[in-house]
Amino acid sequence: MLKHRGFPGRLPGTDLQFTIRRANPRGITPLTRRERYADRRPADRAADAAFLAALWEHFGDAPFARGNLDAGRLSWLFGREVLPAEDPFDAASYDALLRVNAEIARASFPEVFERGRSA
Repeated sequence: MLKHRGFPGRLPGTDLQFTIRRANPRGITPLTRRERYADRRPADRAADAAFLAALWEHFGDAPFARGNLDAGRLSWLFGREVLPAEDPFDAASYDALLRVNAEIARASFPEVFERGRSA
């Protein structure tokens, strides 16, 4: 399993994780698209935005391996802001390639992309 060095491990001040420490010996958690409803907690919405910002900062729109990125956190963005970058795609592989869909990500999380312009 590829470890993404320098990638934040969690959202500061919370227990919401962005990476895992080691591969799951009982099997890899597959990526699935999770619906984001309007009544989600503010911390969850902040975690989605921070995770997307970290993905964009580390990878841009280039393909990247899933590696040690948390499946649960990826699943909140999967199918919209994060898409498979290979065909066929194995949702239960640490080597699966993904990419950020910049167009959808900008529409869903404009604050992530506005930060870069004002800095």
